[in-house]
Amino acid sequence: MKKRIYFICMAVILLMLSGCSKEEKPLTPFDIQFLEYFDTFSTVTIYAEDKEEFDKYAQIVRTELKNYHQLFDIYNSYEGINNLKTINDNAGVSPVTVDKEILKCLEISLEEYEETDGKINVAMGSVLSIWHDYRELAKANPDQAAVPDMSELLKAAEHTDIYEMEIDEKASTVYLPDKHMKLDMGAIAKGYATKRISEELQKAGVTSALLSIGGNVETIGARNDGTPWHVGIQNPDGAGGLSYLHALNLEDMCLVTSGTYQRYYMVDGVRYHHIINPDTLMPWNEYLSVSILCPDSVRADALSTAVFNMDLEEGQALIESLEDTEALWVLPGGKEVESSGMSRFIIK
Repeated sequence: MKKRIYFICMAVILLMLSGCSKEEKPLTPFDIQFLEYFDTFSTVTIYAEDKEEFDKYAQIVRTELKNYHQLFDIYNSYEGINNLKTINDNAGVSPVTVDKEILKCLEISLEEYEETDGKINVAMGSVLSIWHDYRELAKANPDQAAVPDMSELLKAAEHTDIYEMEIDEKASTVYLPDKHMKLDMGAIAKGYATKRISEELQKAGVTSALLSIGGNVETIGARNDGTPWHVGIQNPDGAGGLSYLHALNLEDMCLVTSGTYQRYYMVDGVRYHHIINPDTLMPWNEYLSVSILCPDSVRADALSTAVFNMDLEEGQALIESLEDTEALWVLPGGKEVESSGMSRFIIK
């Protein structure tokens, strides 16, 4: 009996020691950057035991990021892949069999459309493509920069009814009966990709990481020492020479900012940015930027665009109605408006 007790005690001690040693093994932060996906700069910081473990995680990020970049691309085709461009090219022709991730993201997009009263609409591609073409022309030839004629925009807006989109989950197909309709998921795709990459990393064992996919920030846990991640909200006009307005303490949270400073062109001294209001069909200039903070990067991405396209009172009412969701509005002139719980994340 004493021998049995002795061996049991020794086994318990060994288990405790092995558990302690595993917990106490230091993790090191490693970084990786990407320039080739979503036409933007992305960076990921992951705490790992060593370079070999980090390389395994980095490969997950690279593979997943490339996959979502190709799936949500509306300009380029890829061998063996039916993406958004494939769907748009077959509008009015035939249904397209697509990856389930496209179906999931489109379903979420429809939910966000309804929740925001249409302020985010992935079926606005026909309108957004016009603005994209004018922006690219201005980029290549600034002297020829111009604003689209409203008649052209109104004609395109006739083909933006999201409810005409036909999704067949069983067949895994998407069909646009209107041959002039185009999907553009730029307001939600990076958020969706960020969320799915985060989920895959956590499945692989990551407990501490910071993802910034084209400015869509998601934190996994806290930093390895138990302190929150510090993430900055960009200063939209650079006033005072400051790059960031505020630094936030984040843990298992997502931060997305939409602003007039990201993609724009100038005509007669007026800035025409890429966030197009679905009601006016023009860039909405009530704010310099809107930042959304919540646990879900898809929702944060969608809301950053939707709330940007709302009057302040409407946007405030929506944010206050959503659980674990905060916002910061920066108005022309630099005035800031915070949602009721935003201040608890801001580092004083």
